[in-house]
Amino acid sequence: MKNLEKNNTNPILKGDLEEADYKEQLLSEYENNPYIEALPQIFSEDYVMDHFFSIPKITKHDKLKESFIRYHVLKRVKNFIQPLPIHFEIERRLSTLIRRGYLARNPLDKEFLERIRIINELKEDEEKSISKIYDRMNYIRSTADSLSIIGISGIGKTTAIERLLLMYPQVIKHTEYKGQSFNRTQIVWLKIDCPFDGSLSTLCKSFFKAIDDLLGTRYLEKHGYLNRVTSTMLLHMTSLASMYGIGTLIIDEIQNLLHAKNEQEEMLDFFVTLSNTVGIPTVMIGTSKAQKLFNGNFRQARRAASDGAIIWDRMHKDDEEWQFFLETLWDLQCLKNYSELTDEVKEVFYEECQGITAIAVNLFILAQERALFDEDNQDEIISAKVLKRTAKEDMQMIQPMIKAVRNNKLSDIMKYEDIIINLDDIMLNLKNDTEMAGRIKIAFSERQKTLEYKRKDKIENLCVELLAIGIFDCLQQKDLEIIAKTIVEKKPAETEFNTLKLEAIQQAIELNEQKKEQKNKTKPNTNLLPLLAIRKKAFDKKEDPYVLLKERGYIKNPLEEFY
Repeated sequence: MKNLEKNNTNPILKGDLEEADYKEQLLSEYENNPYIEALPQIFSEDYVMDHFFSIPKITKHDKLKESFIRYHVLKRVKNFIQPLPIHFEIERRLSTLIRRGYLARNPLDKEFLERIRIINELKEDEEKSISKIYDRMNYIRSTADSLSIIGISGIGKTTAIERLLLMYPQVIKHTEYKGQSFNRTQIVWLKIDCPFDGSLSTLCKSFFKAIDDLLGTRYLEKHGYLNRVTSTMLLHMTSLASMYGIGTLIIDEIQNLLHAKNEQEEMLDFFVTLSNTVGIPTVMIGTSKAQKLFNGNFRQARRAASDGAIIWDRMHKDDEEWQFFLETLWDLQCLKNYSELTDEVKEVFYEECQGITAIAVNLFILAQERALFDEDNQDEIISAKVLKRTAKEDMQMIQPMIKAVRNNKLSDIMKYEDIIINLDDIMLNLKNDTEMAGRIKIAFSERQKTLEYKRKDKIENLCVELLAIGIFDCLQQKDLEIIAKTIVEKKPAETEFNTLKLEAIQQAIELNEQKKEQKNKTKPNTNLLPLLAIRKKAFDKKEDPYVLLKERGYIKNPLEEFY
């Protein structure tokens, strides 16, 4: 088992676990299917946009900190994610893929129960020859759609699919459906990486281990030992897919199959069988190199893209989506002075990243880091010169690839297969959806305004709440406003109001105590001032202080106290 563990050490993406909450369906074909009804409602574009954005916050206060602190702040930019038209396209495909995959695997249908029975029989007779197993498996065929996402390395394929998957719960626990007992564990999605050596048996074992990591089971130990053949493991994958109602299987880095010792035909037949027999909708993700898997074989190309193939090319500098991406990214500066996004800077920036998002983000971060510590750049400005120097010195390793893309010479590009794009005539480029890009830009602007409005509203409400408490006798309204503003701007936009209120009260109490202590230290004893003044005046006149105090009424006649 040590060898198995060594080959399956890649961490899996994990989502949320939820109790089943059945929802009314807007489409009749999705009704009376607990696997579909337990899913979230079909996402609107606004919902996807709101949940896909990841804009790290860099405040004015952050920009005033020392350079060695700002160096760490800059790393927040790595979390920058901006929705693009292609993200909405992938979400739509994924949404239909999962739901339509469940249509043929409704756990309430008699066909589903018959399927389980046949699978169990095959498991009991797994000593039969491989051919007999395949003959019986034809009776449990449940063809599912598949989707291929092929794109240039670093364009954001994996980030996009993972962010979309996390919008769904990964595991749903069912206990009762429409008044009837229904004890099931549903796995909505499962993502695994294709092993580096392209071994099909290792891929099957990765499937078992992914379920083990998710549910705490031991299927890898039970079904993945060394002398297992791929066909037998495929049978157990079929069993687990039916048992747990797996909604979709995502296989990343499929270009690694090119490293396999198996024949290409055998590898592609495996994926066809995976879809036809196991019945799981599959999403295959890979770099441009993966297109070689489907060249010259229409059957495999059709099966790998039965729900369409998405070819993810780099952004071009004249596209509206690139302009919007760069403008949004450019606002995430953490330098003393704001560097303007001039036409020259735009030109150089694109030349050095060629519209590849991962390279663009890293170039932006590295250029700021260089500006922070460059003695010749005291103003901390991102200029065209700084960008060129950063690309040449800090991103030296990828310069041959960038040059190949920039020159657009096929002979040079062929040296770097990970960045080849659109060489397969079967798969066509998607046209840029400029209308969608414009809608995203408008929505982003509106969202920014909404967030700003919400922050102001929270600040005002916090001030009202603090004033209403009435215990901060040493604080003025301005002090409470500063506390409220600092807390709201520091916390994420989704922070609950009660959490903000609790922290504001604690800070107000601390500040109130500090001001009270300072006031007590500096405040003179006003009750003693007149007495001291009279005493001093008596000494100046060389008189007895007792006489003056009695004249001023501070000393009463003792006899008057008795009568």
